[in-house]
Amino acid sequence: MKKVTIVGAGLVGSLQAVYMAKRGWQVEVFERRPDLRKAEIDAGRSINLVVARHGWKSLEEAGIADEIRKLTIPVYGRMIHDEKGDTNFQPYSVKGKAIHSVSRSGLNAKLMDCAEQYQNVKFHFSERCSDVDLNNATAIFENSETGKQTNISADLIIGADGAYSEVRHRMMMTDRFNYSQQYIEHGYKEIHFPPNDDGTPKMQQDALHIWPRKNYMLMGLSNLDGGFTGTLFFPFESDGWSFGSIKTENDVTRFFEEVFPDAIPLIPNFAEQYFANPTSSLVIVRCYPWTYKNVMLIGDAAHAIVPFYGEGMNCGFEDCFVFDQLMDEFDEDLNRVLPEYGKSRKPNGDAIADLSMRNFIEMRDLVADPQFVLRKKIEAKIYAQYPEKWIPLYSQVKFTDIPYSEALKEGQRQDEIMKKILRKDGIMENWDSEDVEREILEMI
Repeated sequence: MKKVTIVGAGLVGSLQAVYMAKRGWQVEVFERRPDLRKAEIDAGRSINLVVARHGWKSLEEAGIADEIRKLTIPVYGRMIHDEKGDTNFQPYSVKGKAIHSVSRSGLNAKLMDCAEQYQNVKFHFSERCSDVDLNNATAIFENSETGKQTNISADLIIGADGAYSEVRHRMMMTDRFNYSQQYIEHGYKEIHFPPNDDGTPKMQQDALHIWPRKNYMLMGLSNLDGGFTGTLFFPFESDGWSFGSIKTENDVTRFFEEVFPDAIPLIPNFAEQYFANPTSSLVIVRCYPWTYKNVMLIGDAAHAIVPFYGEGMNCGFEDCFVFDQLMDEFDEDLNRVLPEYGKSRKPNGDAIADLSMRNFIEMRDLVADPQFVLRKKIEAKIYAQYPEKWIPLYSQVKFTDIPYSEALKEGQRQDEIMKKILRKDGIMENWDSEDVEREILEMI
């Protein structure tokens, strides 16, 4: 039986374990943290996740989509909370399609359970990868509780160990390995919105709630318990409010009263939470090649991105799917599978990184902009009438399995068309006219 060592039992590592187990490989997964199903772990990044088409496709192929669906809540659009306290619902799709909100830890636990249903899968916890021999596909793990070191050899090592991957660190020492990391100026902090005392939600559950304030943004995604996992995106340093400028509970209160006053009744202990919850940074990682001999990178280890499209996990899951397809295509010949895997996935990892930064600007700056809202209306109309000619970028990314690299190119083409349309005289009044529709169709 062929052996695979998976470094990292996060979301992507656990799904990859399911895929490899289905192939009949002996699967050993090593995770540096304790088993999250048995221990209370705060990873400092409890942003709720969103499962969309690229992710569902990958879960369906693994045979576990129905199990995962039970953990999710459908989300049909954005609820924009403006400075006056008014709300405006912007549906994601005129066709009533939804993305699905899910708890990171709940999903991770379920994926591990799914993998452990296979007898050829074994998880090892509190095992830190301290070194990798790339030439011989051997990894060294050190147990954080006992200090004991273990050498594990395998036919394949998969680095699913996240943005700060030890496997990638070893690959960086090889010749002609390209690597870059970029921290954005914003970080984030979790802020929990509790349910009402009777367990009912305080806000509409089937919406992503956004308080867009240019340099600041608060978001909330619903949980099964009626509460919402909120995330405050905030600059580390700036001339205005920032993580650096808020030092006391009084500062936090002033900030919320000034910037998010309508959120205060929804989060009774927001100031206490602000100081109790960790501040986390946001990093974009790009590297290549993703493989070296019989060692490969997957998920964030290969392409960490910012969370503003909610596609990091979906992209990582699709890595698993594509790798599995290539294993079929090349009859598990790793000499052919591994180079092709990197070649086919790298452009898509780069594209979703670019798309995620673009969506940050959209959510932070544009969703409350009348021109942006008008563009969405025009696009929705064209999509409803000519779905074979125009799929809005968000729908391409979330509701189809069009490769991210193709969606990015098509989105850029659509931008050019919409810029011309929005510059037309009287467009605010005449956006629904036959002339505008005809002009768009000519440019398509």
